[in-house]
Amino acid sequence: MTTATPLGGTTFFSLNMTTRGEDILYKSSGAIVAAIVVVVIIIFTVVLILLKMYNRKMRTRRELEPKGPKPASPSALDPNSNSSQHPATVTFSPVEIHVETR
Repeated sequence: MTTATPLGGTTFFSLNMTTRGEDILYKSSGAIVAAIVVVVIIIFTVVLILLKMYNRKMRTRRELEPKGPKPASPSALDPNSNSSQHPATVTFSPVEIHVETR
């Protein structure tokens, strides 16, 4: 409740407000949420910048790397593997189909 009391030619306003701890928490909760959102945005931005720098570094390293021959397949390098050195080929032979006519 606000009351105005004239004193001489000046008017003073006095506020009758009762603030408890809960009221202060409710009023400051918006600021707390805003601070959390700002911190999350800052962390997201830092991670995004770090990933961008890492990607740029790895791309330049890949582009500057000398192009060598492709590595051999692991099965050709392993002498204990069951597959032969040559790739398996499959041949299909036509099957004679006899149709009985009546």
